[in-house]
Amino acid sequence: MSALTFLKQFVLHPGEVGAIAPSSRGLAELIVDAAIVRQAKTIVEFGPGTGVFTKRILEEVRDDADFFAIEWNERFAEALSGRYPGIDIYCDCATNAKKHLAARTQSHCDCIVCGLPWSVFEDDLQDRLIDTILEILRPGGRFVTFAYWQGLLLPGGRAFQRKLQSRFRCVERTRTVWQNLPPAFVYIVQK
Repeated sequence: MSALTFLKQFVLHPGEVGAIAPSSRGLAELIVDAAIVRQAKTIVEFGPGTGVFTKRILEEVRDDADFFAIEWNERFAEALSGRYPGIDIYCDCATNAKKHLAARTQSHCDCIVCGLPWSVFEDDLQDRLIDTILEILRPGGRFVTFAYWQGLLLPGGRAFQRKLQSRFRCVERTRTVWQNLPPAFVYIVQK
C-alpha cells in the first residue's frame, strides 16, 4: 500500500487510522522484540494497518505458533489479506478477539502486538479494549503497543497511560524510536 493511500485512509477515517504514515521498520523491530514473539505459541495482532508489524512478526514467529490479526479498516484488511494470503486477517473490532480465539479452539493468547491509535479513542472504547486484553491474555502474557510522544499531550493518551498503570501488574516504556514519523515508544505490559 502506498504512502498516499495510507494518508488518504487517515484523512477519511481519523478515528481508525491514527497516523499520517505507516510505522517504521525500527518501531516494528522494537515492538515485536518486546513481545518476545519467538517464544509465543498464540499471537494476536490488533490493528495491523499496512502490515509493518505483521511482516516482522512473521520473521520471528515459530512454525508451530498460531497467529492471526484483527483489522477494523476494510481497505487495510483487504490489502493485508492479499499481501499475506496464509495469515487469517479478520475485518472486525479487536473487542471481538475472544470470538476469534474460540473459533481456533483457543481461550487465551501468549502475546498481543497492537498498532491501535489509543490516543484518538474515546474513553469507553479504551476501556472495552483493555477489558478484552485482560480477558484473553494468559497470566504472565505480554501486551505491547506503541504511542507517539505528542499523544501524551492529548487527554486520550494520558488517560490510556493511567489505565495501563492501574490495571496491569507491570508497565514499562522503551526508548524512543526517533526515526519513526512521528517519534514513538513502546509500552511493554504484563498481565
